Amino acid sequence: MPVTLHDAFVPTAQQILAGMAKLVDKAEGYASDSGFDDAELIEAKLAENMWTLPWHVRACWVHSGYAINLYKTGGFTPDFTDIPDSWVAMRAMIADAQSQLDAITPEELEAVAGETVGFILGGKRLMEMTGQNFLLSFNQPNFFFHATTFYDILRMKGMPLGKMDFMGPLRVIGS
Repeated sequence: MPVTLHDAFVPTAQQILAGMAKLVDKAEGYASDSGFDDAELIEAKLAENMWTLPWHVRACWVHSGYAINLYKTGGFTPDFTDIPDSWVAMRAMIADAQSQLDAITPEELEAVAGETVGFILGGKRLMEMTGQNFLLSFNQPNFFFHATTFYDILRMKGMPLGKMDFMGPLRVIGS
């Protein structure tokens, strides 16, 4: 049975987003239990020239359902205008990404797989790819980079986390 573009991206992005939602819950509890001010975790970065925790949530939102929905227009422009500023806002953004992915059908995604999608930044079309290549060679690596960095920031701040916290709910037989 061939794997569709939907199969190759959507369920795994949903799995990682579910893991991120639980990480937000754990981070909020960890801040409270450890005497951290929420801002100490929310504003944490891996390096001075990198983004804070909420920016990585927004980037996962951008590189999942939002990106796929833009493919229908033939152009992708990242949107970093609404950066979450609290645990509640991060949860809401993750839930919105999940909802957008839930609404995308395999047929819809296959319909744009061969269409040209341009990367537009600052009003300039910088590169073009097929929808499939844009999703699998640009959005998917970006999505995983930002989800991993989100996890890494929490680990750096001392949260006791393991790989399963990152991975989210596995798609096992019978579940």
